[in-house]
Amino acid sequence: MIREIYVDRLTIRNRCRKDYVNYIDICFKEFGDRVKHWITFNEPYSFCSVGYASGTFAPGRCSPWEAGECSAGNSATEPYICSHNMLLAHSAAVKLYKEKYQGTQRGKIGITIVTHWFLPHSSSKADTFAAKRSLDFMYGWFMDPLTYGDYPVSMRKSVGIRLPEFTNEQSESLKGSYDFLGINYYATYYAISNPISNSLRLSYDTDSQANLTGTSFFTTSWIYIYPPGLQDLMLYTKTNYKNPVIYITENGVNELDNSSLSLKEALNDTIRHGADVRGYFAWSFIDNFEWTSGYTNRFGLYFVEYSNNLARYPKKSAVWFSMFLKKIASPRDKLSFDIHFDGYFILLFVNGTEALSLTL
Repeated sequence: MIREIYVDRLTIRNRCRKDYVNYIDICFKEFGDRVKHWITFNEPYSFCSVGYASGTFAPGRCSPWEAGECSAGNSATEPYICSHNMLLAHSAAVKLYKEKYQGTQRGKIGITIVTHWFLPHSSSKADTFAAKRSLDFMYGWFMDPLTYGDYPVSMRKSVGIRLPEFTNEQSESLKGSYDFLGINYYATYYAISNPISNSLRLSYDTDSQANLTGTSFFTTSWIYIYPPGLQDLMLYTKTNYKNPVIYITENGVNELDNSSLSLKEALNDTIRHGADVRGYFAWSFIDNFEWTSGYTNRFGLYFVEYSNNLARYPKKSAVWFSMFLKKIASPRDKLSFDIHFDGYFILLFVNGTEALSLTL
């Protein structure tokens, strides 16, 4: 029965993939003379898991017992159908760009994956395996097909026939189908092993067989601050996914300055250890509409006064980040940086001299 459902729905979604390629063909044609870095999809995990498993994001499909209390959907199958088709749409778009446009436009094309970092809650083997499974179900879900042409072994073992299969041709088209990899990182979680018995309530949300809890809490319900997680993630990517060119396309918190703290503590050390990180983008430049949180969560370096004609004001973090970037961009000086975070104070030292002090 599950296989029949997949055949039907994958056939329908073949048309969606063709529509996507037709759409992006127009984008390449019309904007390729100016756009030199293309990202096919941003955070396919978010659309597929939260849109089709918990059902709390659009299109709001899930099994009836999930958080979204959806009127239709299947949390055990649809997240995997979603990701499968997004991966194939991505590889088709990359193939089109490389064959038709890249030679003359001389641009680069990639994809952006969002992931947490995961640590075992204890030193037990069960929790260690749970942390790895959690990473496989979020990051490996996309990175394994993009690197090796198939889903992680842990997913194949846990999900079984509910996980779609790639043809040999599709597998080959996915391998290495990017010039660069975008990574969005915000949080680290502890993983606790939670083996599940055979259940009628199958769901992507429980297939990893792990309960997650935060390493520390910040001002949103899901951002658990752990700066070394960014470094660990970069080095894991280097080791396990053939050292791709990486752009950190999102990193930040909805509070002042901590995104810059993460950059110093993690990114500089990562580069010294050989990960090929080419760029960093703080999230975000200004406050904006944040998924289902709307305007209630502020991530911006610039504060937006929504009630005053959208007036914008630089936060202290904007001043800090601007000065930091100007210092590291100096072509004349060989600079060393130290950042000290003590309660409500951040101090930036350049070559041993205090350059900036901020009070949160």
